[in-house]
Amino acid sequence: MILLQGQPGAGGGSQMVMMLLIMGVFFVFMIWPQMRKQKKAKAYMESLEKGNKIVTTGGIHGKIVVVSETHFVIEMEEGKAKIEKSAVSMELTQAAYPAPAAS
Repeated sequence: MILLQGQPGAGGGSQMVMMLLIMGVFFVFMIWPQMRKQKKAKAYMESLEKGNKIVTTGGIHGKIVVVSETHFVIEMEEGKAKIEKSAVSMELTQAAYPAPAAS
């Protein structure tokens, strides 16, 4: 009985191309948009300055009175609070008047 076998390594190139294609699609649709979102968020955090009215991720409204490297001191109706920069969700004007959705 004779068994027919393909040559070892045959078709390996096409599998490699397919794997690279899948990785490229994954990068374009998953990783690249996330990187752009992170850059935009970082630029937004760096653009905040003293006097800006903000809303934190917890829903606290306040006005920035002190800007530090890693945190803000915000003034609220009840007093002042020290918050991390990453806790800022949006500017108060954006919270009150969100931009219309593009269709």
